[in-house]
Amino acid sequence: MSKILQYPELRVNPFGDRICKVFSSSEDGDMTFEDFLDMMNVFSDACPKKLKAEYAFRIWDFDGDDMLGVSDLKQVIERLCGSENKLDDCDMKEIIHCILAEADFDDDGALSFPEFEHVTDKSRDFLNSFRIRL
Repeated sequence: MSKILQYPELRVNPFGDRICKVFSSSEDGDMTFEDFLDMMNVFSDACPKKLKAEYAFRIWDFDGDDMLGVSDLKQVIERLCGSENKLDDCDMKEIIHCILAEADFDDDGALSFPEFEHVTDKSRDFLNSFRIRL
């Protein structure tokens, strides 16, 4: 994993460690060559949007429960903001509330993959943000 995280695109990516863990066939985030090829395939321009969405969902599903709950969303927001831009609890709750109000169609307090996929389908920038050029 340490060698993979040396690539400039992953070194600055706040989800670099999660990307390695999701694509790794082992629990520690280390990758085989086949794991690396799978990762490069998903991050390539030719990869279908649905497959990109599946991996993005897994990367953001920190607790592995197949839902993006409040704790997952909080971790995503914290990583996107960075340690130097820490949000206070009120702002964090408001952002999570807005995300769930926009995308949680069944009002269960979390995003399922179909709900997440619906949001990514509406986003023009999703494909551009989910690529690595080596």
